[in-house]
Amino acid sequence: MRRVSRIAVAGVATAAFAVSVSACGSSSTSSSSGDDNKNLGLALAYDVGGKGDQSFNDAATAGLEKADKEFGYKSTAVEPQDGESDADKVQRLESLAKQGYNPVIGVGFAYAPAVKAAAAKYPKTTFGIVDDEQTKADNVADLVFSEEQASYLAGVAAAKATKSNVVGFVGGVDVPLIHKFEAGYKQGVEDTKKGVTVKSQYLTETAAEGGFSSPDKGESAADGQIDAGADVVYAAAGLSGQGVIKAANANKVWAIGVDSDQYKQDALKTYKDSILTSAMKNVEGAVYTLAKSVEDGKPATGVVRGDLANGGVSLANSNPVFAGNKEIQDAVKKAEEGIKNGTIKVKTS
Repeated sequence: MRRVSRIAVAGVATAAFAVSVSACGSSSTSSSSGDDNKNLGLALAYDVGGKGDQSFNDAATAGLEKADKEFGYKSTAVEPQDGESDADKVQRLESLAKQGYNPVIGVGFAYAPAVKAAAAKYPKTTFGIVDDEQTKADNVADLVFSEEQASYLAGVAAAKATKSNVVGFVGGVDVPLIHKFEAGYKQGVEDTKKGVTVKSQYLTETAAEGGFSSPDKGESAADGQIDAGADVVYAAAGLSGQGVIKAANANKVWAIGVDSDQYKQDALKTYKDSILTSAMKNVEGAVYTLAKSVEDGKPATGVVRGDLANGGVSLANSNPVFAGNKEIQDAVKKAEEGIKNGTIKVKTS
């Protein structure tokens, strides 16, 4: 039986994403660090949830570790602080650039104002920002993804897996980025099986309220959806998604993870048999490839987008139950091909 596991192979995705960077990013004239000392390596400024979220930030960390190993870097990563301002973020990025780190990457759209300010002050340093494409500068790479495409595939899988004909979506924060996850997921469900109800809930209006960093909020939301009949729940909620997965496990229903292959995460191994699949985006590849472009003396800048076609997003195939289900696999493969050839247009809102 031919499976679609090829879309979830990290090495292939990283290599393909590297091609995308070369195609989409332009080159600036210098790769020297902020103070013209030897480049110390890359620096990550984490988003809400920080290292250990088993999702978005940890994927960025994996890219940093790969760059360190390959280039002999001594990179660094800095945790966010509760209630910090944009000025705090600017100071963090400027400090990293001044020390000689290059590139300096803000992991999350909340860093957009800070990246814009720091990039203007340190034009010889390459800055990256994950999940924002509004920051325009000659030394900034906007590392963005077609999250709706992987979410569509997750919706296909959910529609094929549900027995109750009710599935759930839990979004961390009610913002346009997370709307993309919901839109793709709902469309995938609706296109695959008519009559399936999708229940959606956002945990908070702002990130400061803990929507991306509160597993208890995720667990409570998932419990409510499961009580209402959902037997598959997809979370796009960062660290809060751990609570969704915990609730799914406790109620013996399916969870769908996000950003990283959560079936493989050590912190979630107790619940892994309840993780049907994960809608992944190759943040690891984006971080590594930006570092490589700087190392090669041709820093990528501009909008660098990861999608299904270049391996920037994918659906994980690690759970043997998922990988061995021919009906789900065939449906996912058909949907993937449709998205790639343009016969399926995935909504973003």
